[in-house]
Amino acid sequence: MRYEKLKYFYSGWRKIVLELLLILVLIVAVRAYQQRDVVTGAAIPLTGQLMDGSVINWNAYKGKPLLLHFWATWCPVCKIEEDSVQSISEDYNVLTVSSWSDDTEAYMKAKGLSFKTLEDNDGVWAKHYGIKGVPASFIINSNGKIEFIETGYSSEIGLRLRLWWIEL
Repeated sequence: MRYEKLKYFYSGWRKIVLELLLILVLIVAVRAYQQRDVVTGAAIPLTGQLMDGSVINWNAYKGKPLLLHFWATWCPVCKIEEDSVQSISEDYNVLTVSSWSDDTEAYMKAKGLSFKTLEDNDGVWAKHYGIKGVPASFIINSNGKIEFIETGYSSEIGLRLRLWWIEL
């Protein structure tokens, strides 16, 4: 009888572990599919005028890690991340690109967001980076090389840890 209980217990745990492994494999496969065309290696220098009126100086980001974050005003996941990006921008170099959005300035003003933003209404910069959907985050090292790429939701602690890691 005791053997039967142990057998039932272990078969239940085995099923749970196998289901969790299957979910993990699916998550990895979906992320790989989402990132199949994303730029790797050296980051493509962005050019243009930021919403605050300043011009992007790509060289100003050299020497320290940079979070390059693509987002949209209509994106529900981006709305969840926006406070995290705002907080990170107070401690690290952050440049965001608002792609496929209308009236980003009014949106940011209403939400109290002040991170540096380049409007990319037609998605040109998103295409250069191979992005098919938002949010997408690139962690770029002090030499301008892309170290980490995240598509979909990324936690503040996850982004901060990646920035900290390459800052070492």
